[in-house]
Amino acid sequence: MAKNLVIVESPAKAKTIKRYLGSDFQVAPSVGHVVDLPKSKLGVDIKKGFEPEYQIIPTKAKVVEGIRAAARNKDNIYLATDPDREGEAIAWHIADRLGKLKAGIHRVLLHEITEKAVKQAIANPAQLDQKLFEAQQARRVLDRLVGYQVSPLLWDKVKRGISAGRVQSVALRIIVEREQQREAFRPEEYWTLDANLAAKNPPQFRARLYSYKDQRIDNKSIKLLKPLADEIVSACEKAPFIVRKIERKEVRRSPAPPFITSRLQQEASRKLYFSPSRTMKIAQKLYEGVELGDQGATGLITYMRTDSPRVSNEALASVRNYINGRYGKDYLPDKPNFYRSAKSAQEAHEAIRPTAVERDPESLARYLSKDELALYTLIFNRFVSSQMGQAVYDRTSVDIEADGAVFRATGQVMKFDGFMRVYLEGLDEIEEDEAGSLPVMVEGERLTLVSLLTQFGESDNGKKPDQKADAEALARGFWLEQHFTQPPPRFTQATLIKELEDKGIGRPSTYAAIMASILNRDYVDEDESKRLRPTSLGRVVCELLLAGFPDIFEIGFTAAMEEQLDEVEEGRENWVKTLKRFYGPFEKRLGEAKKKMPAVKRKGVPTEIKCELDGGAMVIKWGRNGEFLACSNYPKCTNTKEFIRDEQGNIVPQ
Repeated sequence: MAKNLVIVESPAKAKTIKRYLGSDFQVAPSVGHVVDLPKSKLGVDIKKGFEPEYQIIPTKAKVVEGIRAAARNKDNIYLATDPDREGEAIAWHIADRLGKLKAGIHRVLLHEITEKAVKQAIANPAQLDQKLFEAQQARRVLDRLVGYQVSPLLWDKVKRGISAGRVQSVALRIIVEREQQREAFRPEEYWTLDANLAAKNPPQFRARLYSYKDQRIDNKSIKLLKPLADEIVSACEKAPFIVRKIERKEVRRSPAPPFITSRLQQEASRKLYFSPSRTMKIAQKLYEGVELGDQGATGLITYMRTDSPRVSNEALASVRNYINGRYGKDYLPDKPNFYRSAKSAQEAHEAIRPTAVERDPESLARYLSKDELALYTLIFNRFVSSQMGQAVYDRTSVDIEADGAVFRATGQVMKFDGFMRVYLEGLDEIEEDEAGSLPVMVEGERLTLVSLLTQFGESDNGKKPDQKADAEALARGFWLEQHFTQPPPRFTQATLIKELEDKGIGRPSTYAAIMASILNRDYVDEDESKRLRPTSLGRVVCELLLAGFPDIFEIGFTAAMEEQLDEVEEGRENWVKTLKRFYGPFEKRLGEAKKKMPAVKRKGVPTEIKCELDGGAMVIKWGRNGEFLACSNYPKCTNTKEFIRDEQGNIVPQ
């Protein structure tokens, strides 16, 4: 009979761990949290120091009884829930429900689920971390205080069933404010001017106008407009083009660090088109264990909720051996690459990496699903590349003068691919390609205009402007192109996570939930390019929350609150005092908002669309199936219409 009980969250994790432990160990899953605050009421006694009223989750009653029964007559109980705040809370609540036992209760932290890691953790157990538990409890209570007291306001003023979350509402605010910036944006025209040139040596190349009459043309502070462009073309077309300055230098590019949670979600979004929730679901499975034929269930990656790029010495040695063996010593730097952590990072965690670098993606292809293999490959290649040498380029910059105009050409040639042989980080926005190689030139050399091409760029709607270049202009040897400044882009899920991280909002365990929440509640949708735009409902909710709670849903306040909660975890702040400081101003705002917040659901949101029945203005309202248009003269006119939005977000009645 087993003398020891190991408790984990999931059946998959239990199955993997059971493989590594002998018959003396029983492994039981809790299937997530076993207690929570009640759904039917606030569940927080504010007068008693924000005491939470935890209850066993109804669907977990049998699970708790099963764990209690399994714990009887055991010598040791090991709580091996996830090594983060949520895992600590699960472990704490299970220990609390077990009550007094003769068995010793130990905390086991598994940053990876391998035989060596599991046996080491069991042999060297820790104690339950009260500070980490209190940090999770403070977050849970804080979110309940906001959600359960602000959401009913929105039910009354907008529609039933919607919610206000402490962090999700700030994420919504960021999206709404970006959309407002886009709507207020007014494009400005500017032009670029390139000269098509040839030196004594091939190939032909382009040089872009850099300055004119000692004035820098950067199309930011000083924009090139068509009249000046025409003047420069006329001045330069018969002037000699002389090479005035050549600068050559070696440029090195360093690899990106191994993944932390936010970077994994961003890169999986860019390269694999996975949502953050999908990424975390797949990563969870890779961490907990995948069946590898005769090897059985095996954990393939380290814990996937982390904000630290730290790598253990053992893993560093392993990956350096792998790089040397597979790619050769030229790809291996003299010393390991080390990466700096964010201020709030939990240094007990490691970066997300393969548990065994010897298990390359090719060897696992037959065991993993398509999505699992894609994500594992991403994690594997990123980790390997992070410990490889720099990529090296030769970059040449040439300044060419013609009658007071200076044109600049830049060329770049890769000398050594380094880490780029394995992995190159994705981009959120399309960038212009780096220039290729330039011909060999010398200072003082005279260049030749070889062809003449003037072309107007496309306008924002994808159509050519009415202007056309005449035949004479096309013979002058210049590429003259019209552009318009662009509004700030809408966020993708990847860039929104980066924005939240940069502003100190949310933590590794919350990004996917934030994204899912604002999308599932119809506060935000995705346009045809998978970019986030606020819905009418999202705009209204954001407007009401900012009017009623300007400080509570302020970006800086939310970031400061996250830092205070981190201080609770570090033992530098008391969780009850932290909540008291928050709740006083919040309670005051709540009382004012109940009196002053306007009832939008009765009036609706005005539009410029007219009712075809009585000419009244159509307004946006919300029902069970989402938003719709209704005549503002209701109940005299009961006309309603469904609508969709075009790419620009304009309403199109159906």
